[in-house]
Order: sequence, then C-alpha cells, then structure tokens
Amino acid sequence: MSEAMPLAGLKVIDCASFIAAPVAGTVLADFGADVIKVEPPTGEPYRRDDPQSQSTPPSPHPYNYIVDNRSKRAVTLDLKAEAGQKVLHRLLADADVFITNAPFPARARLKVRYDDLKELYPRLIYASVTAYGETGPEADRSGFDSTALWARTGLMDLCKPAPDSAPARSLPGMGDHPTAMSLTAAIMMALYRRERTGQGGEVSTNLMANGLWWNAIWTQAALCGAKVEGRPPREAADNPMHNLYACADGRWFHLVMITKPDRFKEVARVVGLGDMADDPRFETVQSRAAYARELIDAFDGVFKTRPWAEWKAIFVENRFTFGEIGSVDDVAGDEQMRASGAVVPHAEPEKAGAELTLSSPIWLSGVEKRPPTMSPGLGQHNDEVLNELGFSEAERTALKAGGAFG
Repeated sequence: MSEAMPLAGLKVIDCASFIAAPVAGTVLADFGADVIKVEPPTGEPYRRDDPQSQSTPPSPHPYNYIVDNRSKRAVTLDLKAEAGQKVLHRLLADADVFITNAPFPARARLKVRYDDLKELYPRLIYASVTAYGETGPEADRSGFDSTALWARTGLMDLCKPAPDSAPARSLPGMGDHPTAMSLTAAIMMALYRRERTGQGGEVSTNLMANGLWWNAIWTQAALCGAKVEGRPPREAADNPMHNLYACADGRWFHLVMITKPDRFKEVARVVGLGDMADDPRFETVQSRAAYARELIDAFDGVFKTRPWAEWKAIFVENRFTFGEIGSVDDVAGDEQMRASGAVVPHAEPEKAGAELTLSSPIWLSGVEKRPPTMSPGLGQHNDEVLNELGFSEAERTALKAGGAFG
C-alpha cells in the first residue's frame, strides 16, 4: 500500500450489519485503513440477501457485498461467549475506530455500548448508526432507510409523480449509502479532534436525520409555515423550462433552464419553435407559467421529432443545461463516469464477476485510492488476524473450546 494513503495505519473494527454503518468502513478502507469486519459465526444478515432470489436482479455474484464490503478483512466471533469477548478486546486494544449499528438492547447484552468501552479505550472513536436517533421515545425502534429515511421524513410523499399517485418506493440502500458518508465525516471529525486533544469519543448519525437533511429546503419551508404540496404531474408543471421531455427513441431528458430564464427565446429558436420565441405570451417567466400547458405541448411535439443523441448534441453545442435520464444499464459505457473516477476497475474481476465497480464519492488531491478488492468471505481472515493479535496455538484451542467462533 502506498505511504501516501492518508488512513494507512488506521485500524477500524466494523462490528455492524447491512449497509449504512459498514459502508463508512468501506470508505475508510478506500483511503488505506485496515478494516476488520466482525460477524457472528452464521454471518451478518446482509450476506443472506440472495442475489438469485425473485425480488432482486438475479446474479451468481453477491453484488451487494461486493460493493459494500470491499477491501476489508473478516473474522467471525460469538460475542455472547466470554472467549469471543476476549478476542474482541484484543482487537480493540490498538483499534482507532469501532463501528456499530446494533440495537441498543443487543449492545447492552454484548457489552459493546460506548459506556462499556470508553474507559478501557479512551482514544477509541465509537461510531454509531441508528434508525431514529440516540435519544427520544423511538430511539430503540428498528428501521431501514426505506422506513426511517424515505418514508418518515416526507420524501416518499413528495417524490410522487403526481399528488394523487401512490407514494414513491425507494431503491435498496438508496439512503444508506449517503448516510454512510455522514458517518464517515463524523469519524474523520472525531479523529481530527483526537489529534488535537488525545481523546477519543462517540459520534453518531441516523437515517431519519439524513432524510430530513436530504429534503432540508422543503422541510424548512414547512417549519416556516409554508404550505408544501406535492408537485403536479409533468404535463401540468408551471415551468416548461424545468421539466421532463421524451425524444423520438423513447429516451427522456430533463431540461433545466432556470439560472438564465431569459434564454427561452434562444431555446425556442434552436429546437424549432421560432414562432413562439417572440410570442408575448411567453415573454417572461410569469407569462410562460400562465401558458405553461401550451408550451409543454409544443415542446413535447418537437422533442419527439429527433432521437436523444441528436438533441444531446444540439444542447451541448448551445450550452443548454440538461440531464439525460439514464438507466443503470448505461453506467458501464458512460465515458464521463469512468473518466471522472466515479466508476473504476475492480482489482479482482474474476472473483467479483465484474470488470468495474463504484468508487466512494470522495477524492483527495495527490492520493490514489486503494483499488477495490473482493469483499471477504465469512471468517476468511480468522487465522491471519489471530496471528497478528499474538494468540498462541494453545490459546486458539482454548478460544475454540470456549465458543469464541461459534
């Protein structure tokens, strides 16, 4: 590993499950941290999300684990057993970060609450993820990003295609991955404080708070007494210059000419609606809103005369602001995604079943992130880690007899 890796030498214990908490460890691993994933002997539940089930895109490769737990080492420990606790505390003796999202009652049973560890390991950064927060009447309530982040906070209601539509369902992990970035930021802030004070501490984030932050503008509008209503359907939008349109080949795009609305005339002429460019009904933002349906219908008609590739070339040439409505099938061939480093080669494509994977969305000048390696198998690094911790053969036999590994 390059010495330029900023987190080289940082030891992270990922004692978490599913997505939001472990992915913070994945991001730290990308920048050189040694992340050791601690799982129960049966494996954490996320391993059992079968990519060959009917409810997920079928694949012989565990793509969820490949992207969310790459570049880590994995050990199995039964923390209900005293022997398992012994190994955990040997791990924690020189650890920098401990990550968990276990329910509070489970943390108490397993003796991994912050209060259980802070006196023993005063330099440790204890990083916690919950569904609804660390305090309050629902602090113990379980949840996923679909429930605590997407549904609870109003996002599910406001992202509907029309006010009378059913609530908009979220995608798997859609809120977990950004929540992991919040936890990563909190961990780095705590590490910075430790550099200055020598003291560790507890940091946390939760899914509900991240959902509120996602929708901070409309949520603050409601807090200020504004009436926040669902958006009208596309055909009834009040700003034709900020709307979705379809092309001749069925591809959709988002026209977003809001920072310079005076460019309407230019847009109209370029796309072939020159007769509307000088129509007084469309002279201002306000007048265009009054006649929005007529203008949307006109745009609908003209945009369906050419395929997307032709319209994209026209928009780029004229420096119009737009966004193509992509699909996940477009990602592998997207030159900009690869050139920008958002999509990168996988270091072990034969094992992963993919040449490419996703990079964490942070870059540091002068630093090349660790090439993503295969996520570890269950207990894959038990012997390696036990060796590093200095357990003798006799001690290992005793640990196994004591149920440390189930």
